[in-house]
Amino acid sequence: MTNHHPECLFCRIVNGEIPAKIIYRNEHVVAFRDITPVAPQHVLIIPVRHIASLNDLEPEDEATAGSLMLAAGTVAGILGIRESGYRFVFNTGPDALQSVFHIHGHLVGGKEMGWPPFAGSSTLHG
Repeated sequence: MTNHHPECLFCRIVNGEIPAKIIYRNEHVVAFRDITPVAPQHVLIIPVRHIASLNDLEPEDEATAGSLMLAAGTVAGILGIRESGYRFVFNTGPDALQSVFHIHGHLVGGKEMGWPPFAGSSTLHG
């Protein structure tokens, strides 16, 4: 894999070095179940290529960013929540509680959600 960081947890999942419950995969993205779900359906969608955060996206990453967004609808369909609704959340940086520095969107659903998400919680959410 190009731009693989051997110490990155998510790069290791992409390469099959660490097991994960893969829900969807194509040449651009991998979607797998979160190990600490906050909703009945909670899947992480990540780019195959290592990019640390949204702040590190470059203009040449436009296709990668688009692939992440397109995958959200596909994965929601696989999970059976496309019509009922879902949330697709990206945490960027320490104040947003990003704990793994490889871009990843949290696709959550399967229940009615409130607003704001994770109110009053200081638990790391990836």
